[in-house]
Amino acid sequence: MLEQELESLEVELLLEAIYRRYGYDFRGYARDVMSRRLSVARLKVGASSLGELQHRVLMDEQLFQMVLAQLTVRVSEIYRDPEFWLALRQRVVPTLRTYPTLKLWLAGCAGGEEVYSMAILLEEEGLTERAIIYATDLSGEGLVEAKYGEYAEARLATFDANYRRAGGKRRFEDYCTVAYDCIAMRSSLRRNVVFFEHNLISDYSPGQMNVVFCRNVLIYFDAGTRQQTLELFRGCLNPDGYLCLGMSEALPPKFRGEFDVIAANERIYRARAS
Repeated sequence: MLEQELESLEVELLLEAIYRRYGYDFRGYARDVMSRRLSVARLKVGASSLGELQHRVLMDEQLFQMVLAQLTVRVSEIYRDPEFWLALRQRVVPTLRTYPTLKLWLAGCAGGEEVYSMAILLEEEGLTERAIIYATDLSGEGLVEAKYGEYAEARLATFDANYRRAGGKRRFEDYCTVAYDCIAMRSSLRRNVVFFEHNLISDYSPGQMNVVFCRNVLIYFDAGTRQQTLELFRGCLNPDGYLCLGMSEALPPKFRGEFDVIAANERIYRARAS
């Protein structure tokens, strides 16, 4: 028990040190998640303990970037959870067509897979010219990957299958070039996308939105931070705006009176006009 308490304290002190030194706030993330990721980071950099890792992180910014990459790692796919994207196309897009302009926030966009999924959907539904996508993430390294839009060719079969199951209207390869073991997404898909670093715990929203996507991010937060983040989303949604969560996430009871369920299994909700 004492050993577990000491490890928990080391994790807490290291996260506090990262926040004070670099401004990245992981203090509201689930402790078990942070403990696992810090343990992996410790082994990768060859630190004998979390205490040693803390010292080295404070003194070496380059090493901190290696640790940061481990803390922010997320796994995604283009059209991950195809049933979600199909429900979005069928249940939400018809309403989006009635708006003269569209602002969509993809919070926690990781390597950009959801950005390109959304950009393709908007193009196929004739909504690109009226839409702006705000693609944000805590990881600058992840945003660089998202901006380039290049993925390993080995992922092509998965991307293509997901796209077709999500109701894609063309061929997936119409949206990319495949060469030299690399999938390069078409640059025109980024023309209405704004990428920037954003911390869901400490930063303001980018403005009023028609749709907010935050899929498979809240599961890493503790209960208090999840509530704080959902309040941020509720505050920036236009009346009748849509909130899209991950398939393994759910809207807490506190917020159920503020949203109507559009697609229960796919975690798509619509804010009730106040």
